[in-house]
Amino acid sequence: MARKRDDSQAKLLEQFQASLTGLNADQLRGLLPQILAAAATPGVDAFERPPVPSRRRPRRDDVVTYQVRVDLEGTKPPLWRRLELSSDLLLNEVHDILQVAFGWTDSHLHEFASGKDYYDRAAEHYLCPFQAEEGETGIPEEDVRLDEVLAKPGDKLFYLYDFGDDWTHVIKLEAERPRDESAPSAVCTDGRRPGPSEDCGGVHGYELIVAAVDPRHPEHAEAVAGYAQLYGADADPSGYTPNPLDLEWINKTLADPSRRRLALLESSGLPGPLGELADAIRSQEHRALFQQLIEDADLDAPVEIDADTAAQMVSPYGWLLNRVGADGIKLTGAGYLPPAHVKAAMADLGLGEAWIGKGNREIQTMPVLHLRESAQAMGLLRKYRGTLSLTKRGQAVRDDPLALWWHLADHMPPASRDDCETQAGIIFLAAVAAQSTINPNRTGAEILGAVGWMGIDGAPMTPSMAAQAAWDASTVLYRLGAYIDEPGVVGRSYTPTPQGVTFARAALRSLRGTA
Repeated sequence: MARKRDDSQAKLLEQFQASLTGLNADQLRGLLPQILAAAATPGVDAFERPPVPSRRRPRRDDVVTYQVRVDLEGTKPPLWRRLELSSDLLLNEVHDILQVAFGWTDSHLHEFASGKDYYDRAAEHYLCPFQAEEGETGIPEEDVRLDEVLAKPGDKLFYLYDFGDDWTHVIKLEAERPRDESAPSAVCTDGRRPGPSEDCGGVHGYELIVAAVDPRHPEHAEAVAGYAQLYGADADPSGYTPNPLDLEWINKTLADPSRRRLALLESSGLPGPLGELADAIRSQEHRALFQQLIEDADLDAPVEIDADTAAQMVSPYGWLLNRVGADGIKLTGAGYLPPAHVKAAMADLGLGEAWIGKGNREIQTMPVLHLRESAQAMGLLRKYRGTLSLTKRGQAVRDDPLALWWHLADHMPPASRDDCETQAGIIFLAAVAAQSTINPNRTGAEILGAVGWMGIDGAPMTPSMAAQAAWDASTVLYRLGAYIDEPGVVGRSYTPTPQGVTFARAALRSLRGTA
């Protein structure tokens, strides 16, 4: 359903493009046999950069302040930041500074280059740690000082971030001044336009989103239509809203060494799976959104549930456990419940209104299929030699609704091998527990996108994709009566019931490690 971005493929394409830049048609035809021959030769990288003469100059004896302007290549009007930098900074430190200045989250590979342009075949490249470990041609960035590659006003250095979206930053030395020893090593003094969000599709995607999220933009209507055409009618560009230019925040982050790496990448402080999800969110805005949901869920308050309410909520699972009973149920040859049990579930649990069809074949009767599969995923049932049987835990709780309620809460979201589904389920639980008034599928799409999930075709996460990822968790909640049945609402209502909020809070407390 969803996948995460693979920078290695984009990097290979970038190397291939760089190797061909500047060649005419005759040179390209002459190069083709060499490429094919190299590709057929074991141990030879056809696209490896050839060694180039060093472009570095001697380091200065003194330390001065460099005034540089950094432009994102291809943006119109130009998107830029003006910085005052200590000339003795190493390039790995400059990388950190640029990440802060533009609002990036350090979620992708990067590389510096010195030459006519980034793709110049004669350019010298300065590698990020991953590239250096992989043995790529170039100099480790931590071995190169800024004054070695920018020596006089007019000199340029190139910084490429995200080999998929291909953000080329052009760093131009505008002036140099004597340096006060007490001056900070980096200050952002000016800039123009908000910074792009991660994975927004490069310059074209950025410009499209800028127009689509701003009703005052002269091309707003066309941009909204264009975004929908590219990514689907329910795609929401607001999840990729650009990062506002906030000089105060930038300089506070640059001034505090503990915040030199992006503040948003610091540990969330949440324990267990909640913290793992929060720390995986690569956008400050969306991490704050998730943490606000957790805060609104009030997980420090104890969970109180009475036996009658618990019995009412878990009745579908209690019915199934008792239907299976001590003797189990012999499954069909294809591994499904026999028709008699499917019909009984539809009748006894009142599922007829929730599904169309005869309701006699489990594979064609989703409410019954999901009830049985979710009971297995949460450790209540198991298949063994063609028979559906109670687990030891299922036997222990089938006649104890309160124990069954707590067991279900402790096993939410249902076990899945798909990390996206697990994270989507946690987000859904958080939205219910926080009594959020925003459609949880929209919230899920925004947060999952900020983690790095996307469609198989590379399209941004949409509410419908998030709903699919959270389907198992949301359907368990629906079956437990966690939502208000609102007349006139097409599809599911996502307004939680009080008992639904209580159950979601119990599930989150279990994920947090609080009984």
